[in-house]
Amino acid sequence: MKRITKHLMTLLLSVVMVMAMGLIVFAEDTTYKLTLTGTATGHTYEAYQIFRGDLSNNEAGDKVLSNVQWGTGVNYTGTESAADVAKALGADNMSIAQLEEKLTLTAPVKTVTSAKGSTVIDGLAAGYYLVKDQDGTQANKSDAYMKFIVQVVGDTTAKVKSDVPTVTKKVKDTNDSDGTTSDWQDSADADINDDVQYQITGTMPDNIADYTSYKYVFTDTMSKGLTYTTGKAQIKIGEKNVTDSFKEDVENKDDGTVVTWTCDNLKGIKGVTLDANTKVVVTYSAKLNENAKIGYAGNPNTVNLTYSNNPNKGGDGETGKTPDDKNVVFTYKTVVNKVDQDKKSLAGAAFKLEKKLSDGSYKEVKSYTAGEETTFEFTGLDDGNYRLTETTTPAGYNTITPVEFTISAKHDVTSDDPKLTELTGEVTSGNAEFAPDTNTGSLTTDIENKKGSILPSTGGRGTTMIYIIGAVLVVMAGIVLAMRKKMNSKES
Repeated sequence: MKRITKHLMTLLLSVVMVMAMGLIVFAEDTTYKLTLTGTATGHTYEAYQIFRGDLSNNEAGDKVLSNVQWGTGVNYTGTESAADVAKALGADNMSIAQLEEKLTLTAPVKTVTSAKGSTVIDGLAAGYYLVKDQDGTQANKSDAYMKFIVQVVGDTTAKVKSDVPTVTKKVKDTNDSDGTTSDWQDSADADINDDVQYQITGTMPDNIADYTSYKYVFTDTMSKGLTYTTGKAQIKIGEKNVTDSFKEDVENKDDGTVVTWTCDNLKGIKGVTLDANTKVVVTYSAKLNENAKIGYAGNPNTVNLTYSNNPNKGGDGETGKTPDDKNVVFTYKTVVNKVDQDKKSLAGAAFKLEKKLSDGSYKEVKSYTAGEETTFEFTGLDDGNYRLTETTTPAGYNTITPVEFTISAKHDVTSDDPKLTELTGEVTSGNAEFAPDTNTGSLTTDIENKKGSILPSTGGRGTTMIYIIGAVLVVMAGIVLAMRKKMNSKES
C-alpha cells in the first residue's frame, strides 16, 4: 500500500511538473497584437522592443512585467539599469527624446505597412515597445512622423499620436462712423488707406515633447491691394514676447507681398515651455492701398505654417506644411451720374463726398472740380455714413440738397473662403436712390438738377396780364372815389 501511494505521489508530482513546464513554455511562446487606431495610408511603422521581463499578475489581477531588462534590437549606453529607466519613463521623469540620447535602435522586431483607420502589429512578446514611423517612408509630407512607447502585456490598442499643428488667420473690422470694432473674424471691409489689423495663431502637436528641436515658419501671402507695415509685427507665446526669436523676411512681388517669420528652434527659446496647448500668436497691420479690388473679388491674403514633423530625427531636417488659411478684406464704390430733369447727362457740376466719423465730424473722401464730366466715382469706401454735396451747379440749374446716406454690407465672417453677400445704400437725407451691385461693389445713383425759375420777358404774355390787372385796379379805384364824392355831396 505504501509503495502504491509512493508511486501515485511520484506520478502526480511528475504530472504537475509537466503541466508547470507546459505553462512556462506556453507563457514564453505567447504573443500579442497591438492595434493602432487613427492611422492613415502611406506610413511604414516599426516596433522596437525596449524592455522585456517576466510576465505575472499583481495583487489586483493586472498583468505586469517584473525583472525588467533591455529588449532585443536596442543598445543602451547609459549607466542606468533597464528597470530604473522604465520607472523614469513611467513617472514622466524622462522623455523619449532623452531616452534616445543614450539608446541606439538596431533592429525592429516588427515592420508593418499602415492601413486607413487602424493598423495591426501582431506577434509581439510581452514587453514595452517603441513604435515609430520608418524614416523616409512617409508618402504625405504634411503628415507628422509618430513615435511613442506602449506596454504590451496582452492584446493592446493605442491611438496614434501623429497630429500636426494648425494655423488660422483672422482680421478685425472697424466702422469709423459708429466707432465699433469687431472681434477677430474671417472677413472685413475698409476704406483705402485704412490700416487693417491681422492675427495669426499657430498651435502645437500633441507629441511636441518628443522633439529636441522644433522648426516653425509662418508664410503670409498678401494680395496686391495690401501693403505690409514692415517691422511692426509682434509675436507672442502666452504673455511672453518672442518677436526677436523670429526672423522676418519681406518679398515684394508684382502680384503682392510674401512675408515669412522663421524660428529655427522653437524649443530653444529661453523661458518658454511648449506643450500641446501652447499657441504662437502673430499680430500685424497692412494698409489697404490704391490697387485694392472693389467688390466681390475682395483683397485676400493667406497663411500657412511649416513645421518639424519627424521626432525620430530630433526635429531636424524634415518638415510638413499646413493648408492655407484665407481671409478677405472688401471695399466698395459710389457712382454718381449727373442728369437734368429729363434724365439726360448734364455737364458742369462738381461734387464732394465726406465720411461722417464717430465724433460727429466729417472727413473728405474725394472732391471733383467742374468740367465736362457727368459721372463721378468715389472708390475704396468702407461701410459707414456719408454726405454727398454738390459744390458746383451747372448754370441755369438749382443746387441740390446734400444727400446723406449709409453704406451697409454683409460678408462671411466665419468661412474658409469668405464672400461678399449683400451691399446696400440707404438715403437718410436728401433726394437720391442707390442701385447696388454686389459683384462690382458699387452703389449707383442719378443726381438730378432742375432748371431755375424763368422770369417773364418784356411784352410777353406775363407783362400783358400785369397791365390788365393794373387797369382793373385803376378802374375800381375810380369807381370807389366817385361813390365817395356822391355820398359826400348828399350829406352836405
